[in-house]
Amino acid sequence: MFDAETTAVLRAVLDEVCVSVSRYETSARTYVASKILEAAVAGDTSVAKLKQVGRAALSDASTARR
Repeated sequence: MFDAETTAVLRAVLDEVCVSVSRYETSARTYVASKILEAAVAGDTSVAKLKQVGRAALSDASTARR
């Protein structure tokens, strides 16, 4: 699907966006990852855009948990 470089960027963005989320909080991390992947598949592969999408998804996930 993605080349190694893009995959590394996606992983780095996920890790950065979810830095305050426990690795055991799999539902939130999975949700954020899915939204980042959706953006990348749609062609939004800039780091800035992926971070923006990831932060919005994290905010949505945090709101849903309350």
